[in-house]
Amino acid sequence: VKVVESGGGLVQPGGSLRLACTASGLPFVTYSMGWYRQAPGKERELVAFIITSDGRTRYANSVKGRFTISGDTAKGTLYLQMNSLEPEDTAVYFCNADLSQYGNYWGQGTQVTVAS
Repeated sequence: VKVVESGGGLVQPGGSLRLACTASGLPFVTYSMGWYRQAPGKERELVAFIITSDGRTRYANSVKGRFTISGDTAKGTLYLQMNSLEPEDTAVYFCNADLSQYGNYWGQGTQVTVAS
């Protein structure tokens, strides 16, 4: 299984970015796919995820109303639309593909920097 993220970059406060993730070589349908982020000196934290079976989503409180997760997680594609970005959103964003007892897979991460 290979997980690859794209779409990061430098954006001004209040701007938008769209991250994309592709998980290839999946032996089974994912249980869920999600986005996590890790800022310098901080632990990795959940941003949002989708449960494949019913499409339920969950967001971190800090991004509710600003970020939207979407994708065809049964086929291994995932997106994160990020609006009204704040400097506090600066982090490396990681895509995760959860295959339950068959493994948990991570991408290499994509840098998002919010600065004027």
